[in-house]
Amino acid sequence: MLAGERLSNLGRFTPEFPDAEGLHVGLARWNRRRLAVQVPHADWQSQMMEDQGMLRLEGAFVEAFRDHVAPLITDVPSDPAGFIAWFEDLKDSGPGQWDPLFAWLETEASLDQMKWFLTQEAAGEAGFDDLVAMTQVKLPARPKMELARNYWDEMGRGSPAGMHGPMLDRTVEGLGLHPTIDGTLWQSLCLANLMTALATTRRYTYQSVGALGVVELTAPSRVACVDAGLKRLGRAPDQRKYFALHAHLDVEHSAAWNAEALVPLVTETSRAARFLAEGAVMRLICGEQCFSAYSAALLAHHHALVYAAE
Repeated sequence: MLAGERLSNLGRFTPEFPDAEGLHVGLARWNRRRLAVQVPHADWQSQMMEDQGMLRLEGAFVEAFRDHVAPLITDVPSDPAGFIAWFEDLKDSGPGQWDPLFAWLETEASLDQMKWFLTQEAAGEAGFDDLVAMTQVKLPARPKMELARNYWDEMGRGSPAGMHGPMLDRTVEGLGLHPTIDGTLWQSLCLANLMTALATTRRYTYQSVGALGVVELTAPSRVACVDAGLKRLGRAPDQRKYFALHAHLDVEHSAAWNAEALVPLVTETSRAARFLAEGAVMRLICGEQCFSAYSAALLAHHHALVYAAE
């Protein structure tokens, strides 16, 4: 059964968690602290105690999410060919795909509205390069090599000017954006927290591979819309380069990821298919939540401006 036959009307599956905003603001602040470069300090024991409490919260969040998506992936094929067909179908029928928000960003959004959207996206960016690097630890040789190739592309193949992270930073700086945790919708923080949890927790390695793979699969059409919208708004090429690059490069990345990471993992152990699918669907649902929240916030802002003008 392909994804489109199973995952229809996915908006109804958006998960609800008690005090979602508090949870994800807390996790986001903790992730920022724990992943930062640090030096030895005298307070390491109390910090370790805090980490243990946050790890339990993070684990409870991921496990609740896994339970939530379980009914959606009961029919995921466990053979390599069947699984890849199911996985690739997510591009058209998965949660949040072809959301009208992106056509609107391409053709109608004002510069202020585009800046608000990109501020949310920048604040919720978990760092694809670092996520890939953490996920590849101890993977079998063939998937590990594919993640290494992907990481090398993220690193600009050795050229600082081509590094993808700094490229996005130049967009943020060029547009004068100021992303902060407190100024970001919890849905965007949730997406970053999920991706970080999967990549940093070894029991979720397969889920991380699936989540990262579905980003490569589904991102090109969306980033192309953002690039076109920025071009329509007269923004300089260096402010659009990150999106223009990913609109083309991620298509190649996706094909290679599916063939060289997903297929070998499912071939090695068929039970990996379910875990890869979990990660992919959880990532897409988080994206769907973001798109709905962004649209609601932008619509509310538009109505407020119209009311003020009257």
